[in-house]
Amino acid sequence: QVQLVESGGGLVQAGGSLRLSCAASGTIFSIDTMAWYRQAPGKQREFVAVILSGGNTNYADSVKGRFTISRNSAMNTVYLQMNSLKPEDTAAYYCNAIIRAVGGSYWGQGTQVTVSS
Repeated sequence: QVQLVESGGGLVQAGGSLRLSCAASGTIFSIDTMAWYRQAPGKQREFVAVILSGGNTNYADSVKGRFTISRNSAMNTVYLQMNSLKPEDTAAYYCNAIIRAVGGSYWGQGTQVTVSS
């Protein structure tokens, strides 16, 4: 079992930056991947970025070059550095952890990011 708690959201002007954090607790040693998703009002939840257990990363085309996913050395916190924010980045951002050994997919409660034009 894994518990995820996001933080760092807020209101920022277009062109600004925010850093989201996702703190994991529980059986974190078994986590295979951690990722960020987002969901804007009236839209489906969409993939933003992922970091694999080996450190490889992947990004949605819409955020490439602007967002960076990383994790701390203890492997229990994942970050999403968001630069050059646009109004279309406005959404609730959710952290996800996957444990393939048990077929588990865990979600945090989300943190709101609002970018004003």
